[in-house]
Amino acid sequence: MFFLELFKQLPVKILTVALLIILTVYLIRKSIKLFFDKTSILDEKREETLMHFAKQVTKVLGLVFFFIYVLSHYFDLGKLVTGSVVVAGALALILQHIIRDYIMGLTYLFERQIYHGDYVIINGNRQGKIEEISIRHLKIRQYDGYLYTVSYSSITELQNGNRGMRRVNESLVLNYKQNPDDAFKVMEEVAQTCNEKYGKYLLKDENGVPVEWFKFNQITELNVDFMGNRYSLSGLVKEADFVEASKKVRYELAMAAYKNELMMAESLNTSH
Repeated sequence: MFFLELFKQLPVKILTVALLIILTVYLIRKSIKLFFDKTSILDEKREETLMHFAKQVTKVLGLVFFFIYVLSHYFDLGKLVTGSVVVAGALALILQHIIRDYIMGLTYLFERQIYHGDYVIINGNRQGKIEEISIRHLKIRQYDGYLYTVSYSSITELQNGNRGMRRVNESLVLNYKQNPDDAFKVMEEVAQTCNEKYGKYLLKDENGVPVEWFKFNQITELNVDFMGNRYSLSGLVKEADFVEASKKVRYELAMAAYKNELMMAESLNTSH
């Protein structure tokens, strides 16, 4: 009788429900992990992505059920929502963005556009490695160390690193007064140097031949920020080596610019 009376108390009910929800979430996650461990239906990266997604979904659903249960003891939720136009309108406005995030997140996941660990460029100005895939947003670790969070509905452009391959694309922005013929000669030499020194980073075909060598792409952009012209160099490398290869290419470009006294672009506001 004592325990029956105890369980009728609201704090005990809430605590019991909270523990049951935690246990249920744990068992669901454990079951999913056990399923993936015992099967080989999906590749490792997709399994890891689905695991991260499942953790986020179960956490959100668990919190939603818990708050609904607690609030149901203090409010008539049905009457509160249907009886208040203001509350209903506010909820509709909030849920519109949330539902859109959910739908787009499911689209990205099930169309296999992104996996956990992929290197991506978002909206053309944020790039890094995907560290977390939730049901509403992505978190990517940028090269500067910052963790960037972006909701799916705010993604207008997403570039993936082609999974298994990345294209290094580095450049020098040189002054208008720089003779293009001299710059072309230097950039061709840098491309040759990169092929000789960093050929191990290049993506190879089944015969061990690079799919795309480091190459000079000539002038890829004029009038860059009203400062000069862009001279670009690119090469197709293995995804795992992308960051290191990019650093090496940038070093060779900087060294070549220094040794050959190339005229770097300067801001128009620079005072002499």
